[in-house]
Formats: sequence, structure tokens, C-alpha cells
Amino acid sequence: MRQLTYSTTRFGVYEELKEVFQQGTSQPSFPALIAMSSTSGFLGGIAGNPADILNVRMQNDAALPAAERRNYKHAIDGLVRMVREEGFASLFRGVWPNSTRAVLMTASQLASYDVFKKELLTRTKMNDDIYTHFTASLMAGFVATTVCSPVDVIKTRVMSTRTKESIVTLVTRITANEGLIWMFKGWVPSFVRLGPHTIATFMFLEQHKKVYRKLRGYE
Repeated sequence: MRQLTYSTTRFGVYEELKEVFQQGTSQPSFPALIAMSSTSGFLGGIAGNPADILNVRMQNDAALPAAERRNYKHAIDGLVRMVREEGFASLFRGVWPNSTRAVLMTASQLASYDVFKKELLTRTKMNDDIYTHFTASLMAGFVATTVCSPVDVIKTRVMSTRTKESIVTLVTRITANEGLIWMFKGWVPSFVRLGPHTIATFMFLEQHKKVYRKLRGYE
């Protein structure tokens, strides 16, 4: 559910914006790519927020005492119960840190992939093939994990808590208790998850675009 809402929106909007603003055969500039990916990431973050909340809550349930567990049967049950028990606004709890994270993720992942791919093709003897796509996507995964780590920590704590606490108060409290190291807590498992995910995503996307262009007669 999360990928159907969040990823579909951000990838779809980003590719559409690139087509709209591309001039001839020249690629949009790096600042333009950042702006496009940030816009698509923001919209994707809003679209995927309800599913993201469910994802966080269902993963954290096992770590809670039995009396505090939500015990959602599945994603649809979770959505229905959230609206019934907490109101419609609960679907967008933490939407700002989530959208901020989506902006950072999309900008660092999509824009950096395009830049890395362009630089590899320009500065090395690599061709526009699966090896270049793998290398560029691996580098993009590293960048995205590092950039998004602080927001990931905040987003997870905001969405999993049962108490209402402002983001400023939360950041102040965890910085005082844990130091600045909190920003990169869980970086390794995040990269283990995001690295292969980024590689698979872009390699599939490149093949999808190749098939699409052939079917449309663009090449």
C-alpha cells in the first residue's frame, strides 16, 4: 500500500516534470532536478502518509507491552480503525516530517541518480547499460540513506508515540538525552534496506523506460 501511494506518486510526477521541462536532448540542470524531485517527493509524502503510519505502527507493535499493542489485522483494518478510533485527521499525523523526509529522499535519490549516471557516462568509458545503472543506483542509495537518516528517526518516533509532542520539543529532548549521534541511529540497517531497494528500483525503472520507448516508437 505504501509503495502504491508514495513511490508511484513521486516517480510518476518526477518523470512527468522532467519530460515537460526537458529542452530537446539536453537534460535539466542539477538545480532544476532538485526542484522537480523535491516537488514530487512532497506530493508523494502526502499521498503515502496513511500507509506509512500503518507501516511504522505495525512494525513497532511487537516491541510494546501486550496491553498497549494496536493489533491491526492488516492494512485496511488499520486504516478503518484509525479513522474510527482517532478521527480522519489521524491519517495525516506526522505528515510534515514525513513529507520533509520524502522531499529529502526523492531529491537525494532521484536527482543524485541522474547526476551520477550522467557523470559516469561523461567521465568514464561506461555505457548506458545495466552496469552503469547498478553503480549509479548504489551511489544514490548511499546518499539517500545519509541525507534521510535524521528525518527517519524523527518520523518514526512521532508516528509511533501515543502522546502529542511538537517536533521541536522532540528534537530538543532526544538531543539532550542522546547527543547528536541520534541523527544516524540505525544507519546501517537503513542502508541494508534502502541500498538494494534503490538498486532494484532504478534498474527496473531503466528497463521499464526502455520497453516503453520501444513500444511508443521513440527508439
